[in-house]
Amino acid sequence: MFRKLFRSKGPLVLVSAVVIGLLASSFAMASGEGKNLLLGKRNPGSNASAALSSETQIIANNGTYGTRQSNKSDNGGGAIYGCRSKLGGSEKGNEPCVRASNLADGRAFEFSANGGTEVGRITSGNTKAAPFTTNATGVATGLNADQVDGKGADDIAKAAHDDAVAVAAAAVQGSTSFAAVGADGTLGGKRGATSSARTSDGNYNVAFASDISACAIQVTESTISNAGAASAQLGADKKTVSVRTRAGGGADGTGTPDVTDRPFHITVSC
Repeated sequence: MFRKLFRSKGPLVLVSAVVIGLLASSFAMASGEGKNLLLGKRNPGSNASAALSSETQIIANNGTYGTRQSNKSDNGGGAIYGCRSKLGGSEKGNEPCVRASNLADGRAFEFSANGGTEVGRITSGNTKAAPFTTNATGVATGLNADQVDGKGADDIAKAAHDDAVAVAAAAVQGSTSFAAVGADGTLGGKRGATSSARTSDGNYNVAFASDISACAIQVTESTISNAGAASAQLGADKKTVSVRTRAGGGADGTGTPDVTDRPFHITVSC
């Protein structure tokens, strides 16, 4: 009886078995778990419910690498890894997108570029973020803190010293005013002085930009030809200095050295 039934409905049973087999195969492929990879396809598929729920482990025991990924296109693209890890990394229970863990005492990673001007780049949506952190305290060859903008620690220390000396010198110079005045009252080189004028034979006025009443004033004739004494007196405005120059050794009928025109330097030290 069963033999007759199978013979009479054999084609129908066969077709039904094929359809059921195809449906089962499609469902199994969509689930992804325990199935082979589909080359050139998204694995296990775009259906989020079919995403793998456990690690896919590839274990090897050979003298080169466990796996190798390469792209011969001149556009690059050997591999890309994406994830949605939260802050804190492994120490906070948030695995990073990529982790290389060496269980021995060798290197955990190497990056190598065959030429070019840049080996790699680290970017962040937060430009104030640290590019990386480390608990290692050894010297990183080629990434040495002794080098800043191409300068070593000795260069930086020397530059800092030179800058400090320059600042100190500028401070001293900034507190010292001077003027070089010609015999005709013309104002030459100066710092802090604003004007000079000859008022009469051997008498001059030199004006400064600020109050110099708390400063020391010194005047010296700037000639070696019959040079004499020069004197100075600060005016009531505390900015103008009256200067008198004299001939060296010469005297009028009273025995007082002759007052005469002479070039001079005046220095005001505060």
